[in-house]
Amino acid sequence: MKNSTAFSSPISEPTEIELKLALAPAQRNALLSHYVLATSPQQQHLANTYFDTPAGDMAKARIAVRLRQIDDRVLQTVKTAGKGGGGLSTRQEWEWQVPGAQLDQRGLAALPPFEGSLSTAISALRPALRTDFTRRSWQIDWLDSHIELVLDEGEIVSGGAQATICEVELELKAGDPEALWSLALVLAESVPLRPSDTSKAARGNALGAQQWLLPEADTPAQWLHRATMALDAYHDSGLAQHLTITQQALATLAAHPQLNENARSDAHTLTTALNDNGQPTPAYGVAALTLAHRFAYQTTLR
Repeated sequence: MKNSTAFSSPISEPTEIELKLALAPAQRNALLSHYVLATSPQQQHLANTYFDTPAGDMAKARIAVRLRQIDDRVLQTVKTAGKGGGGLSTRQEWEWQVPGAQLDQRGLAALPPFEGSLSTAISALRPALRTDFTRRSWQIDWLDSHIELVLDEGEIVSGGAQATICEVELELKAGDPEALWSLALVLAESVPLRPSDTSKAARGNALGAQQWLLPEADTPAQWLHRATMALDAYHDSGLAQHLTITQQALATLAAHPQLNENARSDAHTLTTALNDNGQPTPAYGVAALTLAHRFAYQTTLR
């Protein structure tokens, strides 16, 4: 959970658990008409600036440093690299209110990510990219857990390039992470969602550099992660090579000898459930989430 202290530095080490799902803008109404979102949402406009050094130290360390303007408040946030895949991530996050649009360098210095070699990078942090979007949020009680579901719509601007933001985030506020998977599957059964493994900051960094780095893969979970990130890259870059990489990764996953019969069936569904523009059918989202859930469960057993 996030720690928010007005005009001071956070003192705890909170953990954020969320599931990120990409949505084509044309499918927004399909989501909004889902029975899960029957109540009226809270709506805010969020203007965000992300900071990095000229050498890109934050991007290399996969740490996001952000100032967020919400009405007359400014929040400073630090997020570490997420661990997970298939849309699910677990990461540390600190957030606190600051007086204005200047970084609280003392607050940064007090956080664990900046206790080592990165401490020298704090004074060199400069605005690197921005994201501006409208956020609609719903508070949902699901399977004895409390989940915040948000729909973000807007744009990322970095290095003269831009990309559309249209994504759903399910954040666990209280309860069992299993509830996130359950809710995501219920949504994906009728709304063409797809897991996304790339944060807004990472998307902006790739846009600015015009370079989309993809992970190597060996295990089934790694091949699904590679396919998910390649599909994220395709939709931001428009480069056909990333869609080809996605298709190759999904084919390799479907043929992987470690898959059992049920997992192989879901993996084969993924190879046929994307259209020529890389947009998923509901079958894609259900199969991808089912596989990602299975892989996450297998990882916790080891």
